Amino acid sequence: MRDAENGHGNALYGPQPDVSGASGYPDAPPRVGFFTDTSVCIGCKACEVACKEWNAIPEDGLELTGMSYDNTRGLGADTWRHVAFVEQRKPLGGQEPGVAHDDVDVFAAASRLGTDASSPGPVPAPAPAQAPDPRISPVSPDGRTELRWLMSSDVCKHCTHAACLDVCPTGALFRTEFGTVVVQEDVCNGCGYCVPACPYGVIDQREEDGRVWKCTLCYDRLGAGMEPACAKSCPTESIQFGPLEELRERARGRVAQLHAAGVTDARLYGDSPDDGVGGAGAFFLLLDEPEVYGLPPDPVVTTRDLPGMWRHAAVAAVSLAALALGSFARRPR
Repeated sequence: MRDAENGHGNALYGPQPDVSGASGYPDAPPRVGFFTDTSVCIGCKACEVACKEWNAIPEDGLELTGMSYDNTRGLGADTWRHVAFVEQRKPLGGQEPGVAHDDVDVFAAASRLGTDASSPGPVPAPAPAQAPDPRISPVSPDGRTELRWLMSSDVCKHCTHAACLDVCPTGALFRTEFGTVVVQEDVCNGCGYCVPACPYGVIDQREEDGRVWKCTLCYDRLGAGMEPACAKSCPTESIQFGPLEELRERARGRVAQLHAAGVTDARLYGDSPDDGVGGAGAFFLLLDEPEVYGLPPDPVVTTRDLPGMWRHAAVAAVSLAALALGSFARRPR
């Protein structure tokens, strides 16, 4: 193992600049992945549909959950892409420079619409007798209604240090030459060790047979020189696919662009090789804290402490053996 503190990774933790090479692919192509720019996600769910169609994933419930426009709740064995709808009672925060009319009472202006020369428009029809009071609305203390939706298409992170792969006893999970992590469903025995090992809660078992399933980053399409189905179907290019280093550079430029436009909350998530999983192969541009999107704020690969645990176990075993030998040595003869 190499020392992570010196800027190099090891088998379980720390930066690992050559993931494919460390997995036995000496002539591997550049590592590829996803950059999901949530600032341009429109919540169309085209990625969810494309993922299900290409991978023949069964439907997992067509009922609304009561949590905004969401019928899948989160990632699972039958949902490899999940579009989250997060409703927030707060202003746009500069996402559209020039539209924040802080000096204008928009509700008063709307109430005058069509009643004077400065506010042209149709004269509103009389309200029916049982019409609700228009003032009853989720207003902020200053009397203005502010609402924004944060939309984000979540997916497996294809971690640099993938705990699910490390704990798999059958080799059903493996690292591809593209640096992604794939499940071989015909090798999986349904033990479920990988499920609690994932720091993101991504991988899941199907109830029918207990086998696990997750995003493969369309490994079959990559082998044919095609991009993953979800990225291909995204109409706003919120999901971008390509070499990971190029995506990271592009993402940093996008954050700088948003900051210059006044969106100071924009930040990257999962892009750093120095984070708890050695950097994710699928990272995100977020407009709020990770917890808002249902993401862990500081994920750490769950196998990070295994070397230390084995060392402590060895010390304990040696101590017990020494105590046993000592007790036998002191026995009267």
